[in-house]
Amino acid sequence: MDSEDSGFVPIFMYAIFGSSRQLAVGPVALVSLLVSNVLGSVADTSSELYTELAILLALMVGILECIMGLLRLGWLIRFISHSVISGFTTASAIVIGLSQAKYFLGYEIDRSSKIIPLVKSIIAGADKFQWPPFVLGSVMLAILLVMKHLGKSRKYLRFLRAAGPLTAVVLGTLFVKIFHPPSISLVGEIPQGLPKFSVPRAFEYAESLIPTAFLITGVAILESVGIAKALAAKNGYELDSNQELFGLGVSNVLGSFFSAYPTTGSFSRSAVNHESGAKSGVSGIVSGIIITCALLFLTPLFESIPQSALAAIVISAVIGLVDYDEAIFLWRVDKKDFLLWTITSSMTLFLGIEIGVLVGVGASLAFVIHESANPHVAVLGRLPGTTVYRNVKQYPEAYTYNGIVIVRIDAPIYFANISYIKDRLREYEVVVDSYTRRGPEVERINFVIIEMAPVTYIDSSAVQALKDLYQEYKLRDIQIAISNPNPDILLTLSKSGLVELIGKEWYFVRVHDAVQVCLQHVQSLKPGYESSQSSRSSTSDEKPSFLSQLFKPREESRTPTDLESGNGRPPLAPIRDSQSEPLLSKEH
Repeated sequence: MDSEDSGFVPIFMYAIFGSSRQLAVGPVALVSLLVSNVLGSVADTSSELYTELAILLALMVGILECIMGLLRLGWLIRFISHSVISGFTTASAIVIGLSQAKYFLGYEIDRSSKIIPLVKSIIAGADKFQWPPFVLGSVMLAILLVMKHLGKSRKYLRFLRAAGPLTAVVLGTLFVKIFHPPSISLVGEIPQGLPKFSVPRAFEYAESLIPTAFLITGVAILESVGIAKALAAKNGYELDSNQELFGLGVSNVLGSFFSAYPTTGSFSRSAVNHESGAKSGVSGIVSGIIITCALLFLTPLFESIPQSALAAIVISAVIGLVDYDEAIFLWRVDKKDFLLWTITSSMTLFLGIEIGVLVGVGASLAFVIHESANPHVAVLGRLPGTTVYRNVKQYPEAYTYNGIVIVRIDAPIYFANISYIKDRLREYEVVVDSYTRRGPEVERINFVIIEMAPVTYIDSSAVQALKDLYQEYKLRDIQIAISNPNPDILLTLSKSGLVELIGKEWYFVRVHDAVQVCLQHVQSLKPGYESSQSSRSSTSDEKPSFLSQLFKPREESRTPTDLESGNGRPPLAPIRDSQSEPLLSKEH
């Protein structure tokens, strides 16, 4: 088992079954570190058992990924926001770039996925610095960056972008062949031949490896899908997360039969793939064919490639993934997303890739939960000259009516946010606002109209809370009115008995209809309105509200669908005022 085995079969499998056009799968440092940390405590690294356990781990990880793909659990990946991906990509690019510094500096540095140990190690070994690899690597990096810039800025030179890595390899190899500098490290001997088919063994250890398999699966998916989503966004296409999971799973399952240990999307190789201009999975198949030919016939040629040239290729690739422009954009547009970007990138830099991504995803979920539990609730006012009601904060010219509060809830109502919504409703009831009020002068709020057009779902906890709120309002002589609930909401309210409790006559098609009825009641509270009161009583049967008509005819035999659509009932009584006619004259 070696990295060549892990970079052979999985490449072909992912190219066939995966969904990313640029992702390059193979052995990665993070997964290698997890494998060695766990298996090192079970068996000696040079023993045959160690190799068998690593291969078995690849099989188990692949099976878990396939199951997740087949069960279409890719939706879980949607909780990784773009800010998390960008922060993770930026920090990982910095860490990967620093990890390549040893080939430039000419001395060994500690292997780590955290920036502090890397920087400490680089500083500690400064006295071993050697000029030849630094000069060669810097020259190769400069050539690569110039070719990349020319390839991007001039269409007729686009081929330079893809030819950059090959140019660096050829020039570096020629330099070493001609001058034979002793201080420049080379790739060295590469075993020749293809990996042989073998069935994974050591299944008696499978049970003890289950937690490790889950850990590696989680980290591999987060890293791989994170890279794939970032590359998909950069190249303007959608990523199929379920197919991505299945592709990674098949790569690991079949790879385990050819002595491969767990593989996933490689950050550095994917970055090189992207910078080389890869546009489809064919790039993976081509890479696999080239690796096959190289393993069979060309391994002697690669032995003289200077590692500083390869490091220059990796560094030039990851430079483009340091997404500081995104951070500036997020700072201008959305401070919460900028905070998420900062948290993810900082945690990834200082605590490691896996912790960084997990903290980023956790923070992202916390933001989602917070937004869901604290939905937007708006007080509505009437736009002058219309029967349209809008948020008074957004439209300062909109006016409200004395004794009536109109509230719009812009979210599904469920157990997590109903307490917040009730608190807002209580606030709007007692807080005296600065908006223009019209209508009869009354001392307190008599009606609360809830606009439910944006509400797509309501659960049993919310229904019970609304019942409690109704009873609370009833004690204070306040009536709730419901405006424009959708059919599903109306069905839920009907089944729960809330329609009967509030009163069918207090359900309306439009906010304007509800305001019209409520204003008539508010006017009746004015002194000297007895005659108007009797007049309203005598005509109340002639102008029934939306739901009183909706429920009355053949109530026992009609379905909830009929209830909402109004089948079998007379049409609504015409509303007297037009779009431009005010409910009350301006002098009120």
